[in-house]
Amino acid sequence: MCVRTLGALHRGIAMPSVVAVVLPVFALIGLGWLVRRRGVLDGHATSGLNGYVVHLALPALLFDIVARADPAQLLQPGFAATCALSVGIVFSVTVLVRRHASRPLADASIDGLNASYANTGFIGFPLVAAVLGPAAMPATLVATIVTVCVLFAVALVLVEVGVNAGQGARHVAARVGGALVRNPLLVAPALGLLVLLSGFTLPSPVVRGLELLGASASPCALVALGLFLADKRTSGEVPAVTVAALVSAKLVAHPLLAWLLATQVFALPPMLVHCAVLLAALPTGTGPFMVAAYHGREAALTARVVLVSTVASLVTVTAWLGATSGIVAG
Repeated sequence: MCVRTLGALHRGIAMPSVVAVVLPVFALIGLGWLVRRRGVLDGHATSGLNGYVVHLALPALLFDIVARADPAQLLQPGFAATCALSVGIVFSVTVLVRRHASRPLADASIDGLNASYANTGFIGFPLVAAVLGPAAMPATLVATIVTVCVLFAVALVLVEVGVNAGQGARHVAARVGGALVRNPLLVAPALGLLVLLSGFTLPSPVVRGLELLGASASPCALVALGLFLADKRTSGEVPAVTVAALVSAKLVAHPLLAWLLATQVFALPPMLVHCAVLLAALPTGTGPFMVAAYHGREAALTARVVLVSTVASLVTVTAWLGATSGIVAG
């Protein structure tokens, strides 16, 4: 009876919750598109705003997430393994398939991010809070760390290797190593981990500064995406089949794999099963777009995947929430 009531409640709040969380995403993308089309911001705004996110806002967010994490709450090995394996398999398979299609390693790695990088930060936290409540927040933090730190780090390594390929093994190793050491998206979470392991408590002014910078990462990235879409005429440049394949991997293959791992391999409790699948079913975040734009790769494809997956997730996420009672009961 309790399970049926929970399922009915989820069905009742599914569409309003998803729409309420996703609507600001489109609003900020639309705002960026509008101000660029109206000439309020010029063509340099996209690279400038992207640089701000990559060098300041996103590193602050990553550092803050790791440095102030509660180690006790993060000790959920089955859930962490479910997230890491589902993300890792989707990412790896996508990279291999795209490489088989003669895609350069850097671009194939970004495609892998497109297929596996869930928008846990901007959509995941508020949506999980609305559906599952505060009890699921530690698990959401685990999934976020896996996505924005571990997955992102692996992808950045492959992108740097791809960008510096063809220059000799020693030269490539030196270039890649130097680029990774200087990359704020890798340095920030590494420093955050040192703070976490040391037990050092950050001073409150530092915490507040990190919160202010980190809070600006997602909205600025979304506005930058809108600026890019307004500045580039991409409708005829992006293969629809490729977009459809990457979006399908993100919204169908990723959550399906998470469900199989959570239920058949790790036998997680119902709430963690629901949380793992819900987070895996989220659309592609703006992280891949930031990487593509920063490295001068095919950002048009990534921008289209972010948009299409966000729209389509209204259907897929709502369908999962509607089926919650049956899955939780199992």
